[in-house]
Amino acid sequence: MIRPIAPAGAFLLLAACASNGGIDAACRDIRFEGTRFTVCRADPQKHELMLVDKGKDGRPMRDFTGLEPRLGPRYPRIAFAMNAGMFDASGLPIGYYVEDGAEQKPLNRRSGPGNFHMQPNGVFWGDAKGWHVATTDDFAKNKPDHVRFATQSGPMLLIDGQLHPKLAENGTSLQVRNAVGVGLNGSAWFAISNEPVSFGRFARLFRDRLAAPDALYLDGAVSRLWDPVSDRLDGGAPIGPIVVAFQTR
Repeated sequence: MIRPIAPAGAFLLLAACASNGGIDAACRDIRFEGTRFTVCRADPQKHELMLVDKGKDGRPMRDFTGLEPRLGPRYPRIAFAMNAGMFDASGLPIGYYVEDGAEQKPLNRRSGPGNFHMQPNGVFWGDAKGWHVATTDDFAKNKPDHVRFATQSGPMLLIDGQLHPKLAENGTSLQVRNAVGVGLNGSAWFAISNEPVSFGRFARLFRDRLAAPDALYLDGAVSRLWDPVSDRLDGGAPIGPIVVAFQTR
């Protein structure tokens, strides 16, 4: 499948980041069980993560083009960016959301239809101890005193190395999807499928290839990646919250 690209003007604006040089490749293309994926590794020794959902004007950003005015001098250090959680019609998160230490949306424990509400869902967050993925229930029971960033989404793909109990090993629902998992060494793995994939295969990618025992589904159909090093800039339908990885050394 050919990934949609952003308009030429947007590409030229964002490409300026890559032209600054000095940023190491964090993303690579792989095949797993015959399906093409791009996986991006955030290394806690060399990367910093943050979440962004609004532009400099205070309105939902909806794509990657608002990152430059929003991030200012930090913009040239971007290693990659990806959509990071489900959102409402206005582009705002529908679940727990923390940005720069400030809680903007409370934990969503409501039941309902759709992937977000497929229990257990989960939270991806960062605190003084590192980056983490856990079920919403586990997060609520052991919530840290200070959360630096957090996004709630669903369903969990993996819980302690086991597939989500409601996910089939090879289901018939196929979508372009993206997700995040945290490895045993503390690295955060962000993966996006480059063709439609089942939940089961996507979960196994994290467990069997990336060695991440806990993984959280971020979204499907609207999944987007910006990788400045490879000049990849996915376009398409508007997105919601964005996770940004900065190279710090």
